[in-house]
Amino acid sequence: MQLQQIRYFLAVRQERSFTRAARRCGVSQPSLTNAIRRLEQELGGALFKRKPAVALTVLGHAVHSYLQRIAEDADSARDTAQALVTAADHRAASVSETASVDP
Repeated sequence: MQLQQIRYFLAVRQERSFTRAARRCGVSQPSLTNAIRRLEQELGGALFKRKPAVALTVLGHAVHSYLQRIAEDADSARDTAQALVTAADHRAASVSETASVDP
């Protein structure tokens, strides 16, 4: 299971359209559809009813909250890492400036 597949799943769920979700994610519709199919294969069944309108299946409903949490946790991990790296960069810059000023 890849994070991008999860993000595509969440986009399709929100947009209720593979085409709009692909546009929103900045990928082609076939690429998004293939990623969703791979996720469905891994999870063992269809996540969406595709006709007459795009809607979650029972399996899609069952995994939605888990996949949402995974995406949110990944975002939190990225944000935390970026904050730590930024703080370390600022400390390193301060030490560098202090070292160049000292005789």
